[in-house]
Amino acid sequence: MEYLLHHLLINSAAQHPEKEAVRMEGRALTYGQLNRLTSQVARVLRSVGVGRGDRVGIYLHKSLGSVISVFGIMKAGAAYVPLDPKAPTRRLAYITGDCGIQVLLTSPKKLADLAGFVAEGTPLKTAVLTEDNPEPLNGVPEQIRVVRWSEVIAGEEAEPSPGPTIETDLAYLLYTSGSTGVPKGVMISHRTIFTFVNWCHDTFGMTPADRVTSHAPLHFDLSTFDLYATIKAGGTTVLVPENLSTLPVQLADLLQNERITITYLVPSILSLMVNYGKLAAHDFSALRAILFAGEVFPIKYLRRLAEAIPHVAYYNLYGPTETNVCTYYRVQAEDLAPERTQPVPIGQACENVEVFAVNEQGQLVTEPGQEGELWARGSCVAQGYWGDREKTARFFIQNPFQPLYPDIAYRTGDVVTLAQDRKNWVYVGRRDHMIKTRGYRVELGEIESVLYRHEQVKEAAVVAIPDDLLGNRIRAYVVPAEGSALTPKELETFCVGQLPKYMVPERIEFRDVLPKTSSGKTDRVALLAGTGGQAKPKPVAHQV
Repeated sequence: MEYLLHHLLINSAAQHPEKEAVRMEGRALTYGQLNRLTSQVARVLRSVGVGRGDRVGIYLHKSLGSVISVFGIMKAGAAYVPLDPKAPTRRLAYITGDCGIQVLLTSPKKLADLAGFVAEGTPLKTAVLTEDNPEPLNGVPEQIRVVRWSEVIAGEEAEPSPGPTIETDLAYLLYTSGSTGVPKGVMISHRTIFTFVNWCHDTFGMTPADRVTSHAPLHFDLSTFDLYATIKAGGTTVLVPENLSTLPVQLADLLQNERITITYLVPSILSLMVNYGKLAAHDFSALRAILFAGEVFPIKYLRRLAEAIPHVAYYNLYGPTETNVCTYYRVQAEDLAPERTQPVPIGQACENVEVFAVNEQGQLVTEPGQEGELWARGSCVAQGYWGDREKTARFFIQNPFQPLYPDIAYRTGDVVTLAQDRKNWVYVGRRDHMIKTRGYRVELGEIESVLYRHEQVKEAAVVAIPDDLLGNRIRAYVVPAEGSALTPKELETFCVGQLPKYMVPERIEFRDVLPKTSSGKTDRVALLAGTGGQAKPKPVAHQV
């Protein structure tokens, strides 16, 4: 019986022990090997004190080791917490401390970074390596015990005892951008993600013959399809090296050479492939489905992609991290008509999920043209935000249309309307300052908070400028303190040390003042229009 995510691996290993489960750059693990290694990791984790409900960090670049870590942690009864290996140490130390990570899995090359974690006062005690390292372990803080990979694989290979974990226990936490200037941890249970995995398996007709790319990093919720739906089907997950995100020709090569059947990518990556991937020179005959999510796909690039690869099915998947995917839409031929200028709809609710829109009067949206905030209910809804009851209570709310028993629904903050067919939902925009860039969800307030941390910044405002390729470009307007010698380049360097790369403003402009609305708030509309705020005689701008 499958009700925990690692059951998917155990069952597929029993059915297909010699079949490739995961591969990357010519290296592969069969289902049998992956199952045995994850059992060994689970035993080591339990031996160092990891138990049911504990949070265990994964501080790794995409690799076979990262997949081993995911299933090893869950087999130990714990929840995994992916740490972006490219993020500033301070941010990662905050996450580690916030959810109480005492043990993490990492690589020898990342060990030296842990000194920064310790300096921030995190509870970290143990680091388990996921690859061999014959060299001495230098630079590791005294407080941290290191378990070598050789110790892991010397352990018993048999499946560890299942333990008391049940489907409502947490499987993982994903930290997303927070409006208060700090990340927030979205809690996902096994039951919650199983709803999505089962739906994907059935909707896309997945089989052991499928070869599926894994492009998204573990800290991005798109990764859950790549791993779990594929492993449930007994297919092969092909890990995409991180550097291929900006190399569209090489990414197209991978789809061709690995005979990929299904790929799930953000529109900005697909748009880059359309523009620079030389698609006509590639053989995509094995490909049968392209899924996209994370941001709006400009229709002109979707149209060109469908022209270049006409035989595949295209699906628009929608949903915030708090619901993973809650609606979907299969692109139709008429959607790609030359005269169309609007993006395709976000579609209808997935199976075992209900979505509805509520207008400003608290009434259901029932007619095309009416706008309202999209809500989602069902087992797809996350368990809330780690350690933040107040924020959880604001977004995870009793369904106002079901007063008879507890029924939690999630307010997405996305404004939608019904399409003319009265079946599909159409995305309109965000209620708040949350935007999407390069497939990542970013809260502009978090970037402003970091800018304000600089002692020479007097005022700051961050705006998003729509971009067909990236979704949005981020621009910051800053009023420096009187007499300050601060430069945009220095401020950008400061941001690089505080934020993930995708959140660093691409352009920072200095102003004497920022425009204000009649209520005294910063007038972001005026900033976007370029009409508010008097620039310095020689405007200073930095283009990253």
